[in-house]
Amino acid sequence: MHNNTRKPHILIIYTGGTIGMIENPETHSLQPFDFTHLIDNVPKIKMLDYIIENIQFNPPIDSSDMNPEHWKEIARNIEDNFDRFDGFVVLHGTDTMAYTASALSFMLENLHKPVIITGSQLPIGEVRTDGEENLITALQIAAATGINGEPMVQEVAILFENYLWRGNRSTKMSADNFNAFKSNNYPSLAKIGLDIHFNEEVLWRVQAKRPLKVQYEMDPAVMFIVLNPGMTENVLRHQLSVPGIKGIVLKTFGAGNAPTHPWFTDAIHEAVERGIVIVNVTQCVNGGVDTKRYMSGNRLAATGIISGHDITSEAAITKMMYLFGLGLSTTDVRRYFECSLCGEVTL
Repeated sequence: MHNNTRKPHILIIYTGGTIGMIENPETHSLQPFDFTHLIDNVPKIKMLDYIIENIQFNPPIDSSDMNPEHWKEIARNIEDNFDRFDGFVVLHGTDTMAYTASALSFMLENLHKPVIITGSQLPIGEVRTDGEENLITALQIAAATGINGEPMVQEVAILFENYLWRGNRSTKMSADNFNAFKSNNYPSLAKIGLDIHFNEEVLWRVQAKRPLKVQYEMDPAVMFIVLNPGMTENVLRHQLSVPGIKGIVLKTFGAGNAPTHPWFTDAIHEAVERGIVIVNVTQCVNGGVDTKRYMSGNRLAATGIISGHDITSEAAITKMMYLFGLGLSTTDVRRYFECSLCGEVTL
């Protein structure tokens, strides 16, 4: 990690979440605190000797309420300040953090600066909080440069406890552990111990440096269908017939398997013929879809659905929103879905 003689200039974007809570001394309930007083709450930040500015959502939101409009607001804050800052730290609730990280990875086209998303399991005002360490480490990663002076991280990433993960490869794995996130199908971008050790060979790099271009339109006309043993034809056909739906992420068993009943494959095939884009994503946390392994996967592939390979559910649904948001035809959405746009899938 190269130490630049110029003070790093970092922008913190506070959206809400547990990290920004502090206990009201009178009511003892948790409430968001004003991030203009961040230095007072985390005095160690002064030791970094960075120039730090912040933008706050007003009001801060619970991450369960996060939606594409909020993603636009985060992206707009990054675009408006892109040339002024060396890196960006987004403070976010953990529940939908992987969705936001995936969405931003698609929306921020030609990104070549760090966008580090972090949060905490305990409020930053708590004695045992993980928030202070996560925030300080996220700031250090956002400021880190290589020997060529370029940012070490040039993508959207999630920093949590001991690891930095690619944003569009990440999933929340625990509701109560400090190491709450994991990327099951892609190595960590960095490991955090006494030092920050970057895994440089797996960091994302754009082939040609172009100006940042933000795609703001994310089409929400997409949904998940999660298979379960005993699913009936009526239930499946009802889900496939939701009015206005353009794309479906079908969460299948194992290596992309599904029931072999003719009514099941017929219903899926008919939906594909109607122009609905359906992507096959495994319910497993490790591995991906391999439709050639079992007959059931083969039959499903024959319906015309797309293999999601090892993409996460979060990346699959936000990639669909992004591609439909571009105004592409069904044919083009299908074609681009089978490409890796920003390192979100192994092909």
